[in-house]
Amino acid sequence: MAIEILMPALSPTMEEGTLAKWHVKEGDKIKSGQIIAEIETDKATMEFEAVDEGTIGSLLVAEGTAGVKVNAPIAVLIVEGESVSAAPKVAASAAPVVAPVVASVVASVVATAPVAAAVVAAAPSAASSAAPKVEGARVFASPLARRIAAEKGLDLNKISGSGPHGRIVRADVESAKPMAAAVSAAPVAAASAPVAAAKPAMAAGMSAETVMKMYAGRAYVEVPLDGMRRTIAARLTEAKQTIPHFYLRRDIRLDALLTFREQLNKGLESRGVKLSVNDFIIKACALALQAVPNANAVWAGDRILKLKPSDVAVAVAVEGGLFTPVLRDAETKTLSALSAEMKDLAARAKTRKLAPQEYQGGSFAISNLGMMGIDSFDAVINPPHGAILAVGAGVKRPVVLKDDTVGVATVMTVTLSVDHRVIDGALGAEFLKAVVELLENPLAMLA
Repeated sequence: MAIEILMPALSPTMEEGTLAKWHVKEGDKIKSGQIIAEIETDKATMEFEAVDEGTIGSLLVAEGTAGVKVNAPIAVLIVEGESVSAAPKVAASAAPVVAPVVASVVASVVATAPVAAAVVAAAPSAASSAAPKVEGARVFASPLARRIAAEKGLDLNKISGSGPHGRIVRADVESAKPMAAAVSAAPVAAASAPVAAAKPAMAAGMSAETVMKMYAGRAYVEVPLDGMRRTIAARLTEAKQTIPHFYLRRDIRLDALLTFREQLNKGLESRGVKLSVNDFIIKACALALQAVPNANAVWAGDRILKLKPSDVAVAVAVEGGLFTPVLRDAETKTLSALSAEMKDLAARAKTRKLAPQEYQGGSFAISNLGMMGIDSFDAVINPPHGAILAVGAGVKRPVVLKDDTVGVATVMTVTLSVDHRVIDGALGAEFLKAVVELLENPLAMLA
């Protein structure tokens, strides 16, 4: 029976993508787990694995095709016993409406983490694939899904499959959670689904034609928006239009931290570890989220989710945009472990090798422009986060010392941008105070 291979959703917010490259051609025999294509999302190009064995009957979408909707057919797989000539062809009217992608985008670096492909049979309905399994009945799952389930200790009877006829595939197992967590999260997921499904609109303003007419006769280079730039524009527009921002500022004296950092780095030199001021800021924010747990929260449409771990996102500038890789459980990690993880995430972000799960999520973010000489700035909240800390440069300033004399200290200005729907002024001030106290008394981070 012929099976349609569908465009996969490689992240929770993905609605369309670019079929950057095929690794197979019509008539090729493929095996489960084999890389068959590269799919470009808004920020990365991911490897796309086959779920079932068979022969590629036809490729329905050409390489370099952009704007392919999630769940649109991209190829037809012929299983054993069928002839390749019997592969169904998609009528021109049924093909997804797409546009060729710029060659430089197609050539983006392939992500290291392979992502499983979800395939759906030509006939089954969504209701049948999501139907609950009868206890003791045969469970249909790919070999890879069975192995991952065994490693994670998951019961396949409790997992709904998105493959053909409800077959469980790798993506289903990797996203599965223990039943207690899944049940408790169900109402939130249902309530937030309409919010996630709504695609943020671009900023309303002058049209491209109007702007171009204004500059008729002037020399310029037109730069088309790639997926990353378009997503950044949409999300930041959404953030400023829908999030009631307010801002809290504090000056932090860094002299004690700089002295402590120098001592630690001397002791860690033999291990090749060199801590940055940013590592201390990450750790301080993670511990402050634990000390003020009501600030460790995100906006979920019609409710607030209070997180237990401190999952801290850190903005990393890359060519054409930025990533916000997430350091999960940052409160439990040592400074040296945070430093090593951050270096790894930043390096892979710059080459666009991060998997979506590495830069999505978190409840709080840090944006540090101090190394670029910026004294202070106001950062835009990355939804659904409750807040973001903008970090400026540490500079020598005259200060009043404890004995009321005037001295010189290294002072860093930070600005906390806060979502007022999630965090009120007093709560934000309490959180920022905790961050300041930890950075001005860095020994407390090791307690």
